[in-house]
Amino acid sequence: MKASIILLNGVGSAGKSSIARALQQITAAPFLHVQMDTFIEMLPDALQDHADGFSYETIRQDGKPAVVIRTGSVGARTLRGMRHAIAAMAGQGNNLIVDEVLCNGEMSEYLELLSAFDLHVVGVVAPLEVLEAREAQRADRLPGLARWQYGRVHENIRYDLEVDTSVLTSQECARRIHQRFQL
Repeated sequence: MKASIILLNGVGSAGKSSIARALQQITAAPFLHVQMDTFIEMLPDALQDHADGFSYETIRQDGKPAVVIRTGSVGARTLRGMRHAIAAMAGQGNNLIVDEVLCNGEMSEYLELLSAFDLHVVGVVAPLEVLEAREAQRADRLPGLARWQYGRVHENIRYDLEVDTSVLTSQECARRIHQRFQL
């Protein structure tokens, strides 16, 4: 039986990780939770705000801070490696919930790499004001990340399902995904 992959794509603070944990508790088969943040954290600290890894610049957008993320060669190689690692994990029969922020056209590579598997692409959405409020409550987020990502993350992506975390709890989102894809 081929592996199932649920690709959760959304702005930081949209609720992807909470949905993934809730989904893990209700699926019939085990699903591993693969987080983009885990791969970024693998980089040495020196590359966490560096041109070769990932660099962050706060600009003003609509009078508010927006954090522009630039990906250098090592950062890009790390994220390509993550996408290939996901395919390798699925190739060994592991079901996966992938927690992603797609800002640079990576979807086409995912579609190619994961074409042999049962892939379901889920957009995790919420209004910008809600995302910014959540971001402000979290100590691990730069203020303005959501604003910069907001117009980019869902661009040119066709979803099998969208869930709005401003009106649904993580558990409700997980149940919708579970029911829709019969997990």
